Amino acid sequence: MNEILTCLLVVGLIGLIAGILLVLASHFMMVREDETVGRLRECLPGANCGACGFTGCDGYARALGEGKAEPNLCIPGGNETARQIGEILGLQVEAVEAKIAVVHCNGTCTASPARAQYDGMESCRAVAMLFGGPGACRYGCLGCGDCAAVCPTGAICMADGVARIDSRICIGCKKCVETCPKEIISLVPRSGKSVVLCSSRDPGAAARKACANACIGCRKCERSCPEGAVSVAGNLAVIDYARCSGCGLCAEGCPTGCLKAADFSLAGAV
Repeated sequence: MNEILTCLLVVGLIGLIAGILLVLASHFMMVREDETVGRLRECLPGANCGACGFTGCDGYARALGEGKAEPNLCIPGGNETARQIGEILGLQVEAVEAKIAVVHCNGTCTASPARAQYDGMESCRAVAMLFGGPGACRYGCLGCGDCAAVCPTGAICMADGVARIDSRICIGCKKCVETCPKEIISLVPRSGKSVVLCSSRDPGAAARKACANACIGCRKCERSCPEGAVSVAGNLAVIDYARCSGCGLCAEGCPTGCLKAADFSLAGAV
């Protein structure tokens, strides 16, 4: 009986000592969270989109707390989030330019014929590996929806073979931009009033043969713009949004309709 009690006593003492050591270890080795980082994290929208260049909102908050990031990098949070971050850090913060993603393609099923039939994995990246895709235009949207799959707000849908982005719910997180293997999605200012819905770099005749809605590099838009905001480079019209006044003359003169007037502050898919 004494032997049993002795064993129990030894086990109990070992347990007590181990418990005390664990309490001491948790106290002295605890990683204390910076209160400033916690406050910064509360300001962020929680989209974890990575548009700021860091690993989600937690990573951005830590970088802000360590002074390794600018306070106006959160595109989804916009000016209000930047203002709150500035108040916490005691900094003057420049305004955040709201942006929206745009698919620079209007090669619908009727406008751009298929030159081959694809039967395989429904993935834009997989399709692109097979001679650039089955479409006649080698620059066009592949239509498998990789961009829609990564969109955190469900702002992207596929319509008539082309991805469309709903300006009402796009937060400009850039995930679709990084996912598209054709690199035909970009972020443009939400204040923009015109958009080029084409990415073809082919000469006019070849571009028009591949897609009825293609930019043919005719420079009518360039000549009609009173602000000099439109230029043609590499057979493709490009808009300088810093100079664009939104007059709409470029869109009116476009013979193929690839350059369109747009108001991203309103509802709609682009």
